[in-house]
Amino acid sequence: MAAFPSNPFRSIILLFFLLFFFLPTRGMAQEALSTGETVYVPIYSNIYYGPKVRPFSLAAILSIRNTDPSQSITILLADYYDTSGKRIESYVKEPILLGPLASTDFYIKEYDERGGPGANFIVKWHADNAVNPPIIEGLMLGMKSGQGISFICPGKVLKVPTK
Repeated sequence: MAAFPSNPFRSIILLFFLLFFFLPTRGMAQEALSTGETVYVPIYSNIYYGPKVRPFSLAAILSIRNTDPSQSITILLADYYDTSGKRIESYVKEPILLGPLASTDFYIKEYDERGGPGANFIVKWHADNAVNPPIIEGLMLGMKSGQGISFICPGKVLKVPTK
């Protein structure tokens, strides 16, 4: 006993539905090559939980990954800001050269709550030639009483006026 009778029209609709609603589309669009960008990355040193709005402290990692298989990029700036927009720390003391497919990261300890729930990084990078833009994201992690939480926040390219 067949649950669905053979119907070519139904098969076409099912195929259309699967192609446009269930296949992953994120990341499939080709990004334009770039010679540099300024990127905003959300960072959460804590989040709140429960009816008493208790803080849940989180460690954070700013991850910068060169996605270009043949060109290097240079990280010029990785500045950490607090919830009010005040710069807390500059993590890049001198430019960092990331070779093809190389990565680097910066760690914010779980007990470092200077940033607050609205903290962020501003990252600036440059390349001598047009390259695949790097993946720049924040990864937050926390453990408390046997409970764990982790999530990522992708960076957002900022439109910076040229002078």
